[in-house]
Amino acid sequence: MLQQLAKHINTNLSFLKEKKLLIAISGGLDSVVLTHLLQQLNYNISLAHCNFKLRGEASDLDEAFIRKLADKLEIYFFSTKFDTSKYAKNNKLSTQLAARKLRYTWFQELINEHSFDYILTAHHADDNLETFLINLTRGAGLDGLIGIPTVNGNIIRPLLIFSREEIEKYALRNTLKWREDASNAEIKYLRNKIRHQIIPILKEINPNVLNSHIKTTNFLKQSQQIVTDKTLEISNKITIKENNLLKINILKLVKLSNPKAYLYQLLKEYNFTEWDDVHHLIYAQTGKKISTNSHTLLKDRDFLLLLQTNKKENTDNEVFKVKKEAKTIKKPINLVIEKINEKPIINTNSIFVDKNLLNYPLIIRKWKTGDYFYPTGMVGKKKISKYYKDEKLSIFDKDNTWLLCSADDKIIWIIGRRQDRRFLPSNKTKTTLRITN
Repeated sequence: MLQQLAKHINTNLSFLKEKKLLIAISGGLDSVVLTHLLQQLNYNISLAHCNFKLRGEASDLDEAFIRKLADKLEIYFFSTKFDTSKYAKNNKLSTQLAARKLRYTWFQELINEHSFDYILTAHHADDNLETFLINLTRGAGLDGLIGIPTVNGNIIRPLLIFSREEIEKYALRNTLKWREDASNAEIKYLRNKIRHQIIPILKEINPNVLNSHIKTTNFLKQSQQIVTDKTLEISNKITIKENNLLKINILKLVKLSNPKAYLYQLLKEYNFTEWDDVHHLIYAQTGKKISTNSHTLLKDRDFLLLLQTNKKENTDNEVFKVKKEAKTIKKPINLVIEKINEKPIINTNSIFVDKNLLNYPLIIRKWKTGDYFYPTGMVGKKKISKYYKDEKLSIFDKDNTWLLCSADDKIIWIIGRRQDRRFLPSNKTKTTLRITN
């Protein structure tokens, strides 16, 4: 058994040999076996354990057991404690999801602080089958049915093709000790119910169900690659990337064989969950939108616009003042103000103004109803709302455009777009300022 496990790791994960590795260890069978195995193979490993404080004294005994194991094997050991129940309650998460979030956030902190190359977890084939069945019962696409990936960024699972039975045989033959989590026997959790009630029946029907699942997963991965390749091809035809904005051409999208399926593939990584609502947005009125914690999808004429959003920072109603002596502005937008002597060259990124026409402090703000200005190159005044409409600015563009105003609230510049001619230098101007975005 040692030879089989060692051969798999040395053949398929040989690139780990010269890397600095961090093993996520719970004290259970699988993580203890992974630790012993890599230590015998002379890999550069350290251990990391999270005490979630969910099982009273048993949680502390798990930590003590791993600390003793690390001392025996002369392996560096990291540990931390979390008030998981409190975190779950404060963030409205299930206990299991809260523990996962806390665990992986801490692992990444260790990686950044101590320059580890990879995190290794001890998930095995039984875990993968359980995940497949959980996702199947909840309704999942290809991504969910593929289950746990062997490599996911800097997270690697070396034991994923081995069964728990095989791992336990290795532990018994090598007289290894491990900790058993009593909660693993409780069937109130969905995973445990599948582990103890569903999978035994599947193994009665087919004793090789784990191998069959591995084959099925490989078939699904091949299908997923075809979908990925096709999605990339379609994406290049129907989307446009402009800075942090993704534009999806609706007229081209609806001509596809299955617009909803392609829309899912294009947007699945952006945390949307109500896919019927996302699909209906294609046919909605301009201005309708759907938001997640990280992104907003907006219907704007013939496009769906996807923009990353930060709900913690809302500057829509804020006013930022610029003092007379200011040379650079960093918030809410970068501006540089400098006195010039040369002849002005007009472009959208810079404006030139007569310093004596400015009333300080200058103001940077978003547009509001009733705003108007006197655009350069045009006769008369124009409402900002009409200018935005004529320029065919999307709602996202409007929301992300700032106005530079004088202290009396006269608009000097729609930043990056059009200057107000009232502030232009003339032959009588003594001091010309260049303001650059």
